Amino acid sequence: MSAVTYVCGHRNPDTDSIVAAMSYAALCNMVGEKNYIPVRLGPVNDETSALLKKFGFQAPMHLSTVRTQVRDIEYDEPPVLGENVSVSHAWKLLQDNPGLNSLPVTREDGTLFGLITAGSIAESDMASIQNPFLKDAPIFNVLSALEGHIINQEEDLFESISGPVRIALPTAGDTLQGIAPGSIILCGQQEQIVERALKLDACCLILCQSSLGEKYRGLSSKTCVISSPLDVWQAARMLYQAVPVSRIAKSDDITCFHVDDFLDDVREAVLQSRYRSYPVLDADGKVVGTLSRYHLIQPRRKRIVLVDHNEISQSVPGLDQAELVGIIDHHRLADVQTGYPVFMRNEPVGSTNTIIATLFQEQGLMPGEKLAGLMAAAIVSDTVMFKSPTTTPRDRRMAERLARIAGLDLDALGQEVFSASIGEKSAEALLKTDFKEFHLGEHRVGIAQITTMDSASIMKRRTELLSEMDKLQAEKKYDLVLLMVTDVLREGTELLFRGDKDVIRLAFNLSRIREDRVFLKGIMSRKKQVVPALTLLWG
Repeated sequence: MSAVTYVCGHRNPDTDSIVAAMSYAALCNMVGEKNYIPVRLGPVNDETSALLKKFGFQAPMHLSTVRTQVRDIEYDEPPVLGENVSVSHAWKLLQDNPGLNSLPVTREDGTLFGLITAGSIAESDMASIQNPFLKDAPIFNVLSALEGHIINQEEDLFESISGPVRIALPTAGDTLQGIAPGSIILCGQQEQIVERALKLDACCLILCQSSLGEKYRGLSSKTCVISSPLDVWQAARMLYQAVPVSRIAKSDDITCFHVDDFLDDVREAVLQSRYRSYPVLDADGKVVGTLSRYHLIQPRRKRIVLVDHNEISQSVPGLDQAELVGIIDHHRLADVQTGYPVFMRNEPVGSTNTIIATLFQEQGLMPGEKLAGLMAAAIVSDTVMFKSPTTTPRDRRMAERLARIAGLDLDALGQEVFSASIGEKSAEALLKTDFKEFHLGEHRVGIAQITTMDSASIMKRRTELLSEMDKLQAEKKYDLVLLMVTDVLREGTELLFRGDKDVIRLAFNLSRIREDRVFLKGIMSRKKQVVPALTLLWG
């Protein structure tokens, strides 16, 4: 399966940004570049939400960061054992897979119980030499480990066996010494031992490579009689591996990681521990794999395409840890840098969707009817019904072509786009609806823009908007905070500002400014008129 590539617009996304991510991802998937997924970096505004609903689309999923996470690396996916599986089964898996350091042990619900390693199995095996005692070994585990079967009559039911383990072999002394009630006896072709064990109600009698099994088949007894093809020494060792892995698995103070953990944090935790592998858990706490130190050497990074921006301050957090594979934009070139060539399409048009519509055309493809309508609406929105100074003839041509595909009237669509209600949003929400941060020389500037057909209703809330701008300026230490209330019908912008009045006066060639607002006739574009004016002033 090919790696996922996220297509994302800027923070506080507008309609052009959201739709550009959706349309470019759709184009890439159409031409066979699988697994391109559109994402957003912030909440969808009212205008965009209304348009998505109109054309039957869901908002892209939210992406909070592209920092490398555990889910991005190719961690191991070893077998996962249930807590009641026998140690013998765990040992076989470890021997069949030499590269495995450990095996996760899980509860019935799939959550982590502990870890079992070859070392812990060997440690348990050595302990059985000093203390040859078996406690509550499930009978099915015992049969599996010994490759044996019960020869008692079917009515005799046994669930587990417990007791001291004794091997009865022919000796110079008394062979029957050590056989006691409740013992687990291993013997061969020794009928005297069998009779004594049955008489004393031994817990379990294991007949190893013995023909006596046929003689005692169907016997009714309190003693569980098992016939095994293993020799007595093999059977004795395998018997201790019949216990459940939960008995010897390490279950305390286990260092484990979740798929959403960041690799930076994982590296730090690994450096402070001494284990060879670590369980990986999903969001529900279920085991999905294990990782080792070597997985952290060259992790697979998230792939990402930026649309409608190329500035770090406007992009997704963790961009420096991602693999940037493309940029589609119509803004000035900013500070995003790569150490390798990437696909880039940057053109002086009024909307990113104009560029993407061109890419569709160059591939000999057409977007579907609904996507075409959404792209047309995005172009109308970003060019402010083609009144923005960033508008080019190509924007109008592409919008008209998309509108024809969608069977829409472009003028009616424009009226609908800018009639979207801003609702009862708070002043803070209004300010952050379409907000961008710019670094102009040594100055930090925050510029918000609201495009409407009724600027008067927004300007009635001037006092509370200015109060929120004060808070934002103090919090972010901006040199200047601007709110552009762009009126489509008046073809200009009511500009609210916080910062040095002289900066506004000089940047826009005004004779004087009496208060904290000014109407700028013909100013419709943040990127083509406001930002360049400030850049020119500050050099």
